Amino acid sequence: MSVSDDTRGARAPRIAAPAEPSNTPSNGSDHHSTPPRRQVLKLGASLLTVGGSSALLAACGGGGGGSPAFGPLPAPAPAPTSAPPPSAPPAAAAKISSFALAVMPDTQFYARYATAAESDQYDKRFGSAPFAAQTKWIAANAKALNIPFTIHLGDVVDQVGKPDQWKVADAAMKVLEDAKLPYSVLAGNHDVLKDFDYSIDPVGGTDADRDPTKEPYIQWFGPERAKKQATFGARDPSGFHEYHVFDAQGQKFMVLSLSWRISTAGIAWARQVIASNPTLPVILVNHQLLNIDADGKSPLETDYGKMLWEKLIRDNDQIFMTLNGHHHGAAHLTKTNDFGHKVEEMVVDYQMAYQGGNGLMRLYEFDLTNRQIKVLSFSPWVPQKPANTLNTFDQAVLTTPNEAFVIDMDFAQRFAGFNKSFGTGSATIDNSLVDQARAMILANYKDPAMVEQRPAANSDDYPKVANTLAHWRFFGGAVNQPVLPGTVVADVTGNNPLHRDALNQGGVVGAADGDIVWTDDRHYLSAAPGSVRFLNTNKNTPRLSYFLTDVAAPINAQTLENGYTVEAFIKIDKSWTSGNQAWMNIMTRDGRRGDLAGYSGGDPESPPMLFAISSLREVQWEVVPSPAGTRAPKANWSGEVIADRWVHVAIVNDPVSHDTTMYVEGAPVLRNASAIPGLATLSATSPWVVGGGSWDGARADGFFGNIGEVRVAAAALTPAQWLTARKAA
Repeated sequence: MSVSDDTRGARAPRIAAPAEPSNTPSNGSDHHSTPPRRQVLKLGASLLTVGGSSALLAACGGGGGGSPAFGPLPAPAPAPTSAPPPSAPPAAAAKISSFALAVMPDTQFYARYATAAESDQYDKRFGSAPFAAQTKWIAANAKALNIPFTIHLGDVVDQVGKPDQWKVADAAMKVLEDAKLPYSVLAGNHDVLKDFDYSIDPVGGTDADRDPTKEPYIQWFGPERAKKQATFGARDPSGFHEYHVFDAQGQKFMVLSLSWRISTAGIAWARQVIASNPTLPVILVNHQLLNIDADGKSPLETDYGKMLWEKLIRDNDQIFMTLNGHHHGAAHLTKTNDFGHKVEEMVVDYQMAYQGGNGLMRLYEFDLTNRQIKVLSFSPWVPQKPANTLNTFDQAVLTTPNEAFVIDMDFAQRFAGFNKSFGTGSATIDNSLVDQARAMILANYKDPAMVEQRPAANSDDYPKVANTLAHWRFFGGAVNQPVLPGTVVADVTGNNPLHRDALNQGGVVGAADGDIVWTDDRHYLSAAPGSVRFLNTNKNTPRLSYFLTDVAAPINAQTLENGYTVEAFIKIDKSWTSGNQAWMNIMTRDGRRGDLAGYSGGDPESPPMLFAISSLREVQWEVVPSPAGTRAPKANWSGEVIADRWVHVAIVNDPVSHDTTMYVEGAPVLRNASAIPGLATLSATSPWVVGGGSWDGARADGFFGNIGEVRVAAAALTPAQWLTARKAA
């Protein structure tokens, strides 16, 4: 999936209209109106909704010492007159015929943030990195868990033109090669030089439009490298698509891996490969095929996936299973092909979860004896992380229905149409491989305890901090009535009130009184009893409304070089579109950053501070440091945020290192920035703007949705001091 690297964002969001196919299975948990923090981010919509077991069996009773609470002990039995015969030993459990496939979803952020250019963020914080942790775990456990093959789902790297990211991927995958463990790999959209989505251009942007001699993917993971693996079958003429045949339990399977945007010729090649191996069951691997619906758990078919179904899958009975990444989360869809047989389609991609995926991957166990495919979603990296770095977002094993499930499959019956001799194979495995793997992962690890988040008892139930510069709480008017131009919103400190600006200033067109209204809607952890809702915002008109500090407000001159914390509660409107509201601002400081002395970065027309929502619905914090001299902006980015859900965002700048960390719903994001002292301002009369911004001196990029309360503090606050916490008793 694409992420925003350019300041203004070059990519369109890949957002499909919700639709649920009639043969969609029902998976996952219910939606909550006041969700815990794990349930809010799209970057965690499928996995961060996942909690561990809600209860543990009591070990020994307890309380106050003494005997376990099992009731009175029975009287001892009389001694037998003769010893009873020894009991027979328990019967040995029957062995099974089973093997497992390791599946590695999008590793793009693992490759990117393990480079020196991105401050080696994994090693710096955790002493290890997830990409290498995954392949080392596979290499260490392949024999014990009977793993004959590993599948990579594409987006090997994040930025195709950065060799250092390819070096990280090269080293990680070489671990498998050195261990003589074969794998398939494919190019995702981030691994090719020209990335065109099928929904935008269904004809162009395929492998037919690429020059293999110029593609970094071919240079790093080309045919010659693939040929060294014992399972390798062939690559297509473009060099992007490959197939492997592996043996497991005396049976043969094909893995057919198709890179991003296959051409008509590529599909013809894939069909020929299948036809040339007419008895092999086929697992089709592709970067994009199935998507996840807005609920974060239900499957959603894509146009590209429907094309592959029509042109490759539905009339090829050998394809019994598909795997893909690209879309953030996890879902499972069962379809029926032209032969009346089931095809199991699965999407899994954790890149927008905590730490770019937190090392999460999958194990697919094929239990030929019990006729089941068992799915385990887990992280071999989380148990390696230092204990003092763990938080409630660290889950070593995922347990919700869309992450841990079983597919019943009578393999011999399912494959009978093309392979009547397919058998169960030798029963050589002691017990379920998924169960064994789960036990391995959890042997020396326990998920951190969940921190209970308590809603406010009243509007004053939040921590007060001495170095608060401004705290704006948007409530007090009649619900659904306009916040009229000129209305003043008080600052809790009394120093920096906001006011709604007059209509249609600075090039704004069409704004009306009702474009900002009072509401009683709020984040469940906000003590403020309401918010304001920004309506009718359209960057193309341009139509927007916003709030400003007064020209003489003291905060205008603040540069915050001794650290700071900025907090905001926001909710993106459910009708948000990239075309109309991309790069909308939560809060800015007025002025052109290009006018700052020594400015050397891009987009000089932008303000010196951007607290915004990108074209991909990511939270952007981008600032120019305040010290004079040559300076350029640096940015923090969240993952994709779900529309129509409240989120709390905290930006914390350390007073010593000046590293800035963004937290969304309490989780530190992966893409943070280092060494950024202060916040530049153009002048002591340059206002702060809430709900809007500017571009080249004209008003632009207004917010669309709700803003609750916003606080700016001249200190690096801890979570216990945030607005989501409660006032000390």
